[in-house]
Amino acid sequence: MTEQHKTGLGRREILKLAAVTGATFAGAGLFASQAAAADDGLSLKGKRIAISATGTDHYFDLQAYNAQIAEVKRLGGEPIAVDAGRNDGKLVSQLQTLIAQRPDAIVQILGTLSVIDPWLKKARDAGIPVLTVDVGSTNSINNTTSDNWGIGKDLALQLVSDIGGEGNILVFNGFYGVTPCAIRYDQLVNVIKYFPKVKIIQPELRDVIPNTVQDAFAQVTALLNKYPEKGSIKAIWSAWDIPQLGATQAIAAAGRTEIRTYGVDGSPEVLQLVADPNSPAGADAAQQPAEIGRTAIRNVAKLLAGQTLPRETYVPALLANKANVAEVVKKLGIG
Repeated sequence: MTEQHKTGLGRREILKLAAVTGATFAGAGLFASQAAAADDGLSLKGKRIAISATGTDHYFDLQAYNAQIAEVKRLGGEPIAVDAGRNDGKLVSQLQTLIAQRPDAIVQILGTLSVIDPWLKKARDAGIPVLTVDVGSTNSINNTTSDNWGIGKDLALQLVSDIGGEGNILVFNGFYGVTPCAIRYDQLVNVIKYFPKVKIIQPELRDVIPNTVQDAFAQVTALLNKYPEKGSIKAIWSAWDIPQLGATQAIAAAGRTEIRTYGVDGSPEVLQLVADPNSPAGADAAQQPAEIGRTAIRNVAKLLAGQTLPRETYVPALLANKANVAEVVKKLGIG
């Protein structure tokens, strides 16, 4: 029996899927500015809008947070912005304070669901509309996010294509309690189950906050020493791109540049590595965090104006690989 019959997809089909993936992401990226233009009649005049960020030390978080503050002001509202600095205790305390202040709406950016969801429920029970960014909570009226199912699937297909449908991969899986990370990981598993020659090395790696880059570097270095033969590891995957930075640095330091790294977010420093033909960074799914932030605030304005919102609002992402990264950077306007 041929490999194509075993998996349902041969190498040619894998490559075709990866090509379609890139086209899908690139085409979707054209719609965000059109949506913004259509919302210019919205207003938040006289409204106090609370913006709660789990942290702002990562490119995505900071871009979304600052864009939300600016958009509330642009629409005539008063932002009440708080940053928990990646401290769950502080995050809970800040949510308690925001609920007591009774703003016209609360927007929560990211967070471990088990930590924040009880407080999102308290806010909603108090009659405060709750909207979220990258939080899959039943207590959120609307969640603005990227299509993480699409991101996870397409990044996995890119990885499988690049390694020829076989080989061992390392996977960072430290934040499964964060909804987007869980979805992307599940999609990776869903894709590679159809490629039985692709194996996740166990135990999986655990990314951490803070010191993410340094910790990823140390963990990958240890695994490279454990698997010293070239070809024994084909790729390294992470649900966001800061572990990808540390993994890429470790690969380069060990002279194992045959290994490729894959991540999500589109931080400028990671896209720069993808653009370097000598870098092990293979691909990065670039989100549009500032547009996600602005869209969330426009959704608040729509809600307060009496409009009905969908459960989820998706802002397109762009899959950057070695072939198209210059085009992606240009579209994102961060080059």
